[in-house]
Amino acid sequence: MQATDDLDAQVTHGYVDHDGVKIHYASLGAGPLVVLIHGFPDYWETWRAQMPALAAAGYRAVALDLRGYNLSDKPAEDAAYAMSVLIGDVVAVIHACGEERATIIGHDWGGIIAWQLAMYVPSAVARLVVLSTPHPALLARELATNAEMQRRSQYAQDFQEHGASPRLPWETVLTGPWLKDSAARARHTAALARSDRTAMLAYYRVNYPRPPYAISDTPPPKIAVSTLVIYGLGDSAFVPESHEGTWRYVERDTTVCMLPGGGHFIQAEAADFVSNTVLGWLATHRDTP
Repeated sequence: MQATDDLDAQVTHGYVDHDGVKIHYASLGAGPLVVLIHGFPDYWETWRAQMPALAAAGYRAVALDLRGYNLSDKPAEDAAYAMSVLIGDVVAVIHACGEERATIIGHDWGGIIAWQLAMYVPSAVARLVVLSTPHPALLARELATNAEMQRRSQYAQDFQEHGASPRLPWETVLTGPWLKDSAARARHTAALARSDRTAMLAYYRVNYPRPPYAISDTPPPKIAVSTLVIYGLGDSAFVPESHEGTWRYVERDTTVCMLPGGGHFIQAEAADFVSNTVLGWLATHRDTP
């Protein structure tokens, strides 16, 4: 299976109800379950390169639309985007696939959800892969101590303001400028047109740290499974230092891979590198309990 323009025709689409909210997911392949979680502003097909690669390697790749996005429901109230609810959506997808646990791969907000899922519902996570997004404790540390990280997060502070949506450059945001293929950009634009802008910003209003930034005195639960982090040194959202010390929050082996020149949307901008790195890592971690 290859990453082609007809990926939508290759996948099987499904829906699961989580407390009255319908979550859409797309599935490709058969084998051990791998659940992929996109970020902002994106949708399930951000994994257009990784899903066929995983399926060809003998995995079942399942990518969901986060609530508020594309074909998933779009609740209006901010409370519907609490982190515990977002975690529950992923668990619901895992169960809908007939499994109790899965390898989790997340990017951007999907990465934040993946970290939190591994911390607070460890029974649902077999292995953890996070692209771009630092561990929440390290993000908090850099926001509290690193002026460059504060500068890079200004967009998130702007997103947190109620009524911010009309002031944002949606024309740029919705067109997927990081995508090189015009057909992929057209599908991205169509998917984001089906999404709800207020809901997308709710992730920031409800879950992103606010100033004054502070480092918590209470350490979070340690990640209990093998963990892979892939970060592009050209990432505009997170500073490289935000991944320093990741291993302190993981009980199992931890791999942090830094890619020179890679950007924030590394799964698209360095698609082959990400796919090959993930597959190689998974091949050496098949026995992770």
